[in-house]
Amino acid sequence: MRLMHQYRIGFSSILSQDSFSYKCFLHSVVHSTAKQSSYFPYTEEVLASHLAPLLQHKNPSQIPSALQQTQQIHAQFVVNGLLNMGILGTRILGMYIKCNHYFDAKKLFWQLQLRYASPWNWMIRGFTQMGCYDYGILFYFKMLSFGTGPDKYTFPYLIKACGGVRAVDLVKHLHGMMQDLGLELDVYVGGALVGFYAENDCLDNARELFDKLPQRDVVLWNGMLNGYLKCEGMEGNLIELFEQMRRSEVEPNAVTYTCVLKLCGLKSMLKLGAMVHGLVVRCGLEMVPSVANTLVALYAKCRCPFDARKLFDSVVQADLVTWNSMIGGYVQNGFMNEALNLFRRLMYSDVKPDSVTFASLLPLVPELGHLNLGKEIHCYIVRNGVRLDLFVKNALIDVYFKCKDVDMACKVFEQSSDVDIVICTAMISGLVLNGMNPDALEIFRWLVGKKMRPNAVTFASTLPACAGLTALTLGKELHGNIIRRGLEGRCYIGSALTDMYAKCGRLDLGQQVFLRMPERDSVCWNSIITSCSQNGRPEAAMDIFRDMGLEGAKYDCVSISAALSACASLPSLRHGKELHGFMMRGGFNSDLFTSSALIHMYAKCGHLNLAQRVFDSMETRNEVSWNSIIAAYGNHGHLHQCLALFNAMEDEGFQPDHVTFLAVMSACGHAGEVEEGKRHFNMIQEYGIAARMEHYSCLIDMLGRAGRLGEAFQVIEAMPFSPEAGIWGTLLGSCRIHGNVELAEVASHHLFRLDPQNSGYYVLLSNLHADSGTWDRADEIRNMMKERGVKKIPGFSWIEVNNSNHVFAAADKNHPQASQIYELLNDLLVELQDEGYVARFSH
Repeated sequence: MRLMHQYRIGFSSILSQDSFSYKCFLHSVVHSTAKQSSYFPYTEEVLASHLAPLLQHKNPSQIPSALQQTQQIHAQFVVNGLLNMGILGTRILGMYIKCNHYFDAKKLFWQLQLRYASPWNWMIRGFTQMGCYDYGILFYFKMLSFGTGPDKYTFPYLIKACGGVRAVDLVKHLHGMMQDLGLELDVYVGGALVGFYAENDCLDNARELFDKLPQRDVVLWNGMLNGYLKCEGMEGNLIELFEQMRRSEVEPNAVTYTCVLKLCGLKSMLKLGAMVHGLVVRCGLEMVPSVANTLVALYAKCRCPFDARKLFDSVVQADLVTWNSMIGGYVQNGFMNEALNLFRRLMYSDVKPDSVTFASLLPLVPELGHLNLGKEIHCYIVRNGVRLDLFVKNALIDVYFKCKDVDMACKVFEQSSDVDIVICTAMISGLVLNGMNPDALEIFRWLVGKKMRPNAVTFASTLPACAGLTALTLGKELHGNIIRRGLEGRCYIGSALTDMYAKCGRLDLGQQVFLRMPERDSVCWNSIITSCSQNGRPEAAMDIFRDMGLEGAKYDCVSISAALSACASLPSLRHGKELHGFMMRGGFNSDLFTSSALIHMYAKCGHLNLAQRVFDSMETRNEVSWNSIIAAYGNHGHLHQCLALFNAMEDEGFQPDHVTFLAVMSACGHAGEVEEGKRHFNMIQEYGIAARMEHYSCLIDMLGRAGRLGEAFQVIEAMPFSPEAGIWGTLLGSCRIHGNVELAEVASHHLFRLDPQNSGYYVLLSNLHADSGTWDRADEIRNMMKERGVKKIPGFSWIEVNNSNHVFAAADKNHPQASQIYELLNDLLVELQDEGYVARFSH
């Protein structure tokens, strides 16, 4: 950067045509070469003959003595009085440019005949090579102000300079001038234009000019192909152009095949990729490094890691890109141990890993669950001075968050001097993953304050934080920002919005977002199905699941798990069995999470034997599978089997998690085994797990069912965090069962503050006072509901009979068989009364 700054200072005085230092420099060169004057004849032709081989060299700067020879020729030019700085002077200028010696070039420039375009062309080329694109463009306009017209050699480097500053409008203006000069179809000028348009996403302009060019070399074809590769949705154009190239006289080269193979990898076009692989082999290009590396990446991305490994092993001398492609391919396909073993092989080879290697390798750490391995890799990076670019920092942050080491993730972020939107997005995602939603929102506010522009992924990562905090207002603000930026049509944005609205209690808004989406992928469908299932709309979830298939969307494990959850909520055994059959036909029965959802569904539908059969048929199991079967037995009141499964889970090497303990405690509560439940609650900390709100709620419910209300209240007061409404609601329900009015008033005081619009709490307290005979207080609570605008939401129940669901509400007479149902109920009540049952009526 310092060198570039010095060059810019030097070029800013470009209009100065007299320089004492430059004259001193020439004087010193002349005297240093005076003794060698016999070696250099005095004629311009001979001097030109000495310069010609240097100019013809592709890269004269690689010749050690090229600059010195050029300076000597320049000095002889002056010594011999050849003051007419014509063609030879321009050639010397060209040599200075080619040797990257811009100081001499700028001084010589003003001694040349500037009515010709050639000196200007060399200077424009020099500026462009240096990266001073703005000066190159400025020099072009200076040339025009001198009255010198451009030629066909002016435009290629001028277009390149415009590309450096993405001056699309200027190039289009220059294009018109080239047409007027008749240079548009020149192979060099036209090629530069096509390349510029392709690089700057003006593919229609590029293709129009490309088709008009009479001569098209392989570089031009490759430029057009790469332009299509960069632009999303242009794969059809790329394939069509490649086929057209093969029909032409131009032979595709390694760059061509690399471009087409990259497309096949990006779009998982395995069949086409294999065909192109055949062409590569026929042309003898399969061992060209760029082609071999792209082939390895192609097969890895197309889920063919074994084919990728065969290619990798066949490469005679694998470079670092080959190693990185294979390691990344293993990680992408879930072969974590193979990726780690290959990395160890790399460490013992002559090739040294770089930042790309570690960015590809680090994602395997959370998959293997080895935090120490991640720390070892981090230490190697620091010790060996591997460049900590944004990709490596992003990967490290992701590893530490997924391995629950939040402090280390935050340290990596805080020590990053060059923070961009990608790293900020990784921080937001990681904090949300670890339940630190307020901190995630703080990072979002910080990046906005730093004038960073959030992208679609940033919004999709931030919306779950709003959902976790049920911050509906903030979620709506983000939604408005998304609409203003035109990002609402993205599938993952739509899914995040749907999920956010559903978790904030506005499923209706989530459904509106879903219906407005122009395109929907499987993630979008899964999001709305899950949202309906979790928000008490299982019928709607099943309807949407059917619509998903009718619209041609591809079902996956998440879709089926969500549908099974809806079947469990209905409960609908028939639909559940149909889904089970679909799983077996589609090969989904090997997925652990789908099988676990199937266990849950059969258990909720009352078929514990089928749930056990599914569990027994699983070839591999994880914590979720064990939790599902433990919860199944617990919910059916089989405490002994539940505890036996808990012990078997440990015996098989699986560590119980917070869900496991919740299932066991719930089973103890259903069985009335309070002491056993308390023992498992105390075990939670022994396993290094922090007790959550759900565990306390379960313990309080257990104590409340047993009538130990004072002890339950003491547990609430000793909680390490503020109890939420559900905790006090559990205590209030127990007070209603055991008639404890005093403690119920304490619980209701908190409930009316925490959840004032929940009608259930008012009804519970009112009925409790009615049962105890304090009618004035019961009426007062009912009036309080009216004053606060709280409305009692009617409850529904349903039952499946002969493959049909029958829905009922309290005092419902809408069912077509209502008269027969009430007649049967009256008969049952008479029989119950005969047995001594006394009904409890709510006020």
